[in-house]
Amino acid sequence: MTRLRKLVALFLVPADNPDLVQSQLAALCKQLPLLYLLLTMNAALLAITHMGSAPPVLTIYLPVSLSLLCLVRAAHWVRQASEPASNEEAVRLLRLTIRLTPVMGVGFAAWACSLYPYGDAYARCHVAFYMAITVISCIFCLIHLRGAALLLTIAVVVPFSLFFGFSQNPAIQAMVINLILVTFGMIYMLQRNYADFADLVNSRRELFERQAETQRLSDENFQIANIDSLTQLPNRRRFLAELDLQLAAASQQGARLAVALIDLDGFKGVNDMHGHAAGDRLLTEVGDRLRAIAGPAISVARLGGDEFGVILKGNPSPATVAAFGHDLCARLRGPYLRPEIDAEVCGSAGLAAYPDDGETASALFERADYALYSAKETRSGEAVIFSPTHEAVIRRSSQIDQAMRHADLAGEFWMAYQPFVEVGSHRVLGFEALARWACPGQGQLGPDVFIPVAERLRRIGPLTEALLARALREAAVLPAPLRIAFNLSARDLAAPETMAAIRGIIATSSVAPSRIDLEINETAMLRDFGQVEETLGLLRQMGVRITLDDFGTGFSSLSHVHRLKPDKIKIDRSFVAEIHASHAARDIVRTVVDLCSTLRLDCVVEGVETEAQSRVLTALGCRVMQGYLFGRPMHAAAMARYLADAKVPEPRAAAI
Repeated sequence: MTRLRKLVALFLVPADNPDLVQSQLAALCKQLPLLYLLLTMNAALLAITHMGSAPPVLTIYLPVSLSLLCLVRAAHWVRQASEPASNEEAVRLLRLTIRLTPVMGVGFAAWACSLYPYGDAYARCHVAFYMAITVISCIFCLIHLRGAALLLTIAVVVPFSLFFGFSQNPAIQAMVINLILVTFGMIYMLQRNYADFADLVNSRRELFERQAETQRLSDENFQIANIDSLTQLPNRRRFLAELDLQLAAASQQGARLAVALIDLDGFKGVNDMHGHAAGDRLLTEVGDRLRAIAGPAISVARLGGDEFGVILKGNPSPATVAAFGHDLCARLRGPYLRPEIDAEVCGSAGLAAYPDDGETASALFERADYALYSAKETRSGEAVIFSPTHEAVIRRSSQIDQAMRHADLAGEFWMAYQPFVEVGSHRVLGFEALARWACPGQGQLGPDVFIPVAERLRRIGPLTEALLARALREAAVLPAPLRIAFNLSARDLAAPETMAAIRGIIATSSVAPSRIDLEINETAMLRDFGQVEETLGLLRQMGVRITLDDFGTGFSSLSHVHRLKPDKIKIDRSFVAEIHASHAARDIVRTVVDLCSTLRLDCVVEGVETEAQSRVLTALGCRVMQGYLFGRPMHAAAMARYLADAKVPEPRAAAI
């Protein structure tokens, strides 16, 4: 049965292989018109050689009829070449061709054999030659349709061999033998050629499939490399590449463009309160709102986290850029995640324009980022356009950065000292050491300016060590039990080598550790509370006292106070400034004072500048204060004179 199925398969159309079927049809569209042309011309020549010797029906009517049929089929295949066929239609045409081929072959063979009795020996040889050469030509033309070629061979060669094999003419018999041998060779070549043709088609299909797979992988890699998977917006890499292209085009055309960087205000709260799934949904909604404005003149992207970027093209004027920034923030403002969650989130934006604010992608990006930082600091939820004022700040910041990199830590930095006093007993309790920098070219700078720079440039450790050593050396002249307070950076607490150096400086100082207050703020605890707790524990073992500075302005947590167990809490000056007008400020101060009393902690209020503030604070229970009212920061040499002349203002009763 297997052999029979294989034999039958030789005559079938491979309907399960659409590529092979279409290739066969395309080959036949080119070859069959030639086949029918050969049949028509050969038939005409054979009929002409028998004119006068054979009846008209054999020399005119039958060959003309067969020729007309050939011309009709030839016209059909010429037309088919220009009309794409579906796979089903192609299979139908090939099957029809397989069925018609033996019928037409038998028809032409029968007509040729009917001419054999007429004419002389040359005419008879012509009949044999006609049949042999025609069948060979037809097999070659049908070589891509194996079933038709085999059926034609069987339908023509077998009758030809039987008809001419019994001829008494040795030449004709030899011709029959030659045709049989050639036919076997042609069948072998037909099989090989068809197999090669099928393999070529299959190989081409596999090549196309591999190319398609390669293209798919390329598209997928492009998607991964350039598209944000959450919002389906272009990512940071694609945004920067697009910015480079648009800048090049704007430069050639002398046009303007603008870059906007957007950061979501309130996103972290949503993420922390409702989880990352809600945060992802929110980012998706933001992406949808931004996608709605995207177009030929506007490109949008998600740069990472809750930061997005926009490129405004089309030669926008400064007024257009300003209006666009306003509309952009308005579009992002409003509730998200409805109806389950009513998340009030807005977007702050920083914009920079080409060529006014920068001529390179990095310059524009940096300036837009600086404008964004300014927006988040001063105008949350609104757009800020980079301005010459920002440029001046950046230039000054760059100059300070350069100066810090080459600063003489021992020669350029000095310490100012501000007293903190006990207002009830009129006693000076000690001084806080405040760092100052005599920066070449920039003048005197305070710690609020240079400490962040030193932290960013990783010079804060050596700077802290130099300043602490100087402060303790200058404080050695203070009589006991006056205290000296010194501020530590959050980065100092996270650097074991710096803290080891600080312990060494304290241990070798002339000031007893029990007279030293080290002040830290709440930001330091947020980095690594466990490490901060361990570090401060080692200092406390030496006798050093720990002060929690700027209390109430950061992420105040009673758990931090409970675990850290500071010796002192310092109330930030921002509450003192509003102490007259703000009931909330008074309530906060009273609460902190009560907390310190309950936990048996010392409490210091900083930023006291007027007697009126002092009276209110005293009425709230504050006893230790620091500020301009009691003394401005002074050089080390002035501390002795201050102590000799010190007169702490006596507070009077104040209405709360």
